[in-house]
Amino acid sequence: MQDAAVRLAVLEELSELLGKDIQTGENIDVSYLKDWSDEKGGTPLALVSPRDTQTVSNVLKLCNEYRIAVVPQGGRTGLAGGAVPVEGCVLLSLRNMNRIEAINAQAGTMIVEAGAILQTIQEAARNAGMNFALDLGARGSCQIGGNISTNAGGNRVIRYGMTRDLVLGLEAVLADGTILSMMNEMPKNNAALDMKHLFIGAEGTMGVVTRAVLRLRPGVGGANAAVVALENFDNALNLLNYTQKRLSGRVTAFEAMWGDYYKTAAKYARAPLEQGYPLYVLMDMQGAEPDTEAELFQSVLEHALEEGWIADAAIAQSHREAEEFWTMRDAIAEIMTHEGPCIGFDVSVPQTQIGAAVDAIQAALEERYPGVQSLFFGHVGDCNFHIDVTKYTDFEPQERIIEDIVYDIIRSFKGSVSAEHGIGLHKKPWLHYSRSAAELLVLKTLKAALDPHNILNPGKVLD
Repeated sequence: MQDAAVRLAVLEELSELLGKDIQTGENIDVSYLKDWSDEKGGTPLALVSPRDTQTVSNVLKLCNEYRIAVVPQGGRTGLAGGAVPVEGCVLLSLRNMNRIEAINAQAGTMIVEAGAILQTIQEAARNAGMNFALDLGARGSCQIGGNISTNAGGNRVIRYGMTRDLVLGLEAVLADGTILSMMNEMPKNNAALDMKHLFIGAEGTMGVVTRAVLRLRPGVGGANAAVVALENFDNALNLLNYTQKRLSGRVTAFEAMWGDYYKTAAKYARAPLEQGYPLYVLMDMQGAEPDTEAELFQSVLEHALEEGWIADAAIAQSHREAEEFWTMRDAIAEIMTHEGPCIGFDVSVPQTQIGAAVDAIQAALEERYPGVQSLFFGHVGDCNFHIDVTKYTDFEPQERIIEDIVYDIIRSFKGSVSAEHGIGLHKKPWLHYSRSAAELLVLKTLKAALDPHNILNPGKVLD
């Protein structure tokens, strides 16, 4: 427990630094006490919302001196418990640092503060004739700083890469208040180690990201899209490989939905194909003039039909219909709300092993919990699939038996227990399944060097 005198001193100094941008006790909005996970947090000492990097620096310096934990927060849309407060911490919200500082369409760059909302960034890029390629379901509330801190993936990774691939430079504040400016604007800069990678995907444990230089792509006018039905996963791989070659690597999304997921999603969205097939894929190709590429896109599907890779197909005839196709893939929000209780997973295995991994997990869950519903879907073009387990019985959450079953199989396939959601609190017990003892030791060494008093998001990712 913190000494009462220390807490009082910290609060007084924070109030001097922040003025009206600090809340304490019952004045803290309860929404800041949780994220989208079911992880339970502690009671924070205060919530602070700085308006510039120097104030972030001052807050961290003060907390470091008093050994007060700091938990950085973005939009709190994470699913791994990385943003929940620890007992007695200072919650550091980036919500007031939300400006888009500059857009350079010629150079393909955008400079933003960490609290900028992803959808705001996307719209600003679009208005400049460009495209910021990161896209995920929480686009309307997640912040770019959180996207960077979790190395978010989303729907377009197969073509544009993870968040790491879309960040040219960034600014971060270390635990002692040191401002580390790495606002590089060039794709090529090989002047020694690129230290921005110490903070991308670190979940706020190494430093607080405050600003970033984002990489923009040429704007798109729309997409050719289709939903296809397949008899097995091998056919999905054949389709993907051929399509990538025929379309010169321009496949923008390749989203798989196994039969049980498709059937369940059809309760909440219009299914473009009849139910009953083992597997469905939503694929699209973005372009500046999608109408001129429609014939090429259709020829790919015709070839796939001739080869027997797909059994049926529905091709979007308009932008509105293409968006409607996505409602099936995005129906997971309604499924989690109405089909619960549920346990979600975000995993990856080598691409050619996905079908076998899904079969193994499904069989193991059914054997342990007869009648369980396990729904599989995801961005298989980048080796990532998700699982939503519902309708289970005879289960005590604290035992985490379902997690053990799934993650043991993922480990046997040499996969990752977290493809894109991070580790936070929720997946920490299984981190060693995907990172070796030597890797974990290096991570702990880096953490000790950058944050010797362990004030930054303590207890998350690493013990």
